Amino acid sequence: MSKPEDRRINKSKKAMRHALIQLIEEKDFNKITVTDIVECADLNRGTFYRHYTTQTDILNELTEDVMADLMKAYRMPYKEQHIFVVNELSASTIKIFEHVENYQSFYALMFQTDRLPSFQAQIFHVLKDLAIHDLMRTKKEAVQPDPTMQASFFASAIIGMISEWAEKDFIYSADYMAEQLLFILQSMRQVHILRPRV
Repeated sequence: MSKPEDRRINKSKKAMRHALIQLIEEKDFNKITVTDIVECADLNRGTFYRHYTTQTDILNELTEDVMADLMKAYRMPYKEQHIFVVNELSASTIKIFEHVENYQSFYALMFQTDRLPSFQAQIFHVLKDLAIHDLMRTKKEAVQPDPTMQASFFASAIIGMISEWAEKDFIYSADYMAEQLLFILQSMRQVHILRPRV
């Protein structure tokens, strides 16, 4: 059970993170001051300096937490399995969209504005590295895709789905998004191309 002091610290940090996201929506990050943050969070400067040195410290801590939770959510479908078969994946085990929902304000800022362009690239590299290092083919097929190319393809696909979701103001549930990802994966071997009539 967490101590009252720990709860106070967590509450203060959460308020400052939320304030920073709100402020980034309004102006460039490098124009945000400590005073802006504490006033928006309804805290004093002493509280800020007990936990952080600069505004960048809050952003870095928030980003690290988002990335760590993203990795945890991505690995959820196969964390207890020695062999992971994609065809046996179920929508209920896909947790990456629940992760996005939990950090919705952060993802909205990233995909609905141009305020945090570097973090989209950061998420791409996290997803790509996870696919390369965690998921290896067990079947020795005659022709196999380049692992790096395949990892980049899937990382881009997931980011594309998140981007589309954000553009629609997250109107769909995380469950719906997980189902859609599953449908897409299942249908990839059944793509039919219809030639347009000339």
